[in-house]
Amino acid sequence: MKNLSILGSTGSIGTQSLDVCRMHAYSVKCLTANKDVKKMETQIREFNPELVCMMNEDAAEDLKTRVADLPVKVTCGMQGLIECATYSGADTVLNSVVGMIGLLPTIEAIKAKKTIALANKETLVAGGSLVIRLAKENGVSILPVDSEHSAIFQALQGCPSKDAVKKIILTASGGPFFGKTLSELEDVTPADALKHPNWNMGAKITIDSATMMNKGLEFIEAKWLFDMPNDAIEIVVHRESVVHSAIVYKDNSVIAQLGVPDMRIPIQYALTYPAREESPVQELSLADYGKLTFFEPDYKTFKCIDVCKKAIALGGLHPAAANGANEESVKLFLNGKIKFTDIAYLNEEAMLNAPDKTDFTLSDVLEADRIAREFVIHNYQ
Repeated sequence: MKNLSILGSTGSIGTQSLDVCRMHAYSVKCLTANKDVKKMETQIREFNPELVCMMNEDAAEDLKTRVADLPVKVTCGMQGLIECATYSGADTVLNSVVGMIGLLPTIEAIKAKKTIALANKETLVAGGSLVIRLAKENGVSILPVDSEHSAIFQALQGCPSKDAVKKIILTASGGPFFGKTLSELEDVTPADALKHPNWNMGAKITIDSATMMNKGLEFIEAKWLFDMPNDAIEIVVHRESVVHSAIVYKDNSVIAQLGVPDMRIPIQYALTYPAREESPVQELSLADYGKLTFFEPDYKTFKCIDVCKKAIALGGLHPAAANGANEESVKLFLNGKIKFTDIAYLNEEAMLNAPDKTDFTLSDVLEADRIAREFVIHNYQ
C-alpha cells in the first residue's frame, strides 16, 4: 500500500492525483492547500488524511471548525507544509504546489528520504543542482509528473546508458496563440490567454503555456532531471498534444510516449513506477486523430523560451531569477497591470539583473528570487 502526502491537493494536478488515488485505493496521509476550505473539507471527508495544512491562516481556522468532528490535525503556513512533506506516515510526496513556495518542502522531503513525485517546476528551475545533489546524497528518487518529463522518463526505460541518447525532444502545444504575430499579441486579455486548446490547468500554468514560458521552464527542468547538455534538448510544437515528448538515440531511432492529453497518465505512472496499472484515462485512438503535426517554435514572437535558454546558459542564479520574475509578471498580467507582451521583457531584464554566482546556497536562491520579484514590481510601469 502506497502512503501519500499530496501538496496542493485542491489544484488541478492535486485533484487529478486524488482521482488516481480513488481508483487504486492509495492511502492519503496528508493534504495541503492554499485557502480553498470547501474543497479541502470535501477531500478530508472522502480520503481521511491524518494531517492537513492550509497556507492561509484564516482558512486553517475555518477548516478546524468544519472538521472538528474528525480525527485530523489541521496546521497552517510553511511550517505546516513542511510537516506534511516530512510526515513519518507517508513514503511518497506528490508536490503539485504552484510557485517557489514548493521548493523548500521538496528539499525537506528529500532530507526525510521520501520518494518525490514532482509536479512543482520551480523545485528544479530554481533549485537545480542543489536539489539533484541532495537527492543523490539521500538516495531519493525524483519521479516526474509533468507530461513531457514523464514521457522522456518512460522513453528512457531500457536505455543501456546515457551515452546512448543523442537528444531529447520536448513537445509543446503552442498554446492558444499559435500562429499569431507579436503585434497581434499586444492586445491579448487574460481571458484570451486562459483558453488553452488541449489541457485543463490552473491559471498560472495556463498563462505560462500561452507565453511559452512553460516550455522554457521545462527545458531547464529537463537538463537537471536527465543530466543533458543544453544543446541536446530540442523543442518542437505539436498542436494535438498526443506525442508528449521523445528521445532520439545515437542510432537515430526515435522513441516517443503517446497518449490522450490527460494528466492522470503521468501522475499515475509516477505513483506506480515501475509497474503499469489500469488507468481511469481513455485509450488513445490514432485513427480518430487522422494526422499529427509538428512545427518549429516561433522564438521571435514567444520570447520567453529564449529567456529560459539564456538563463540556463548563464547558469548560477539566473534560472531562479527568471522564474521569480515570471511569477510576478504573470500576476501583473492577470490583474490587468501589464500587457501580455510585457511578460517576456520583464522576465529577461530581471533575469539579467540576477547576482552573478556559480557556487550558491539555498539562501542565495531565495535571495535571487526576491531580487527578481522586486525588480519586476518596481519596473513594470
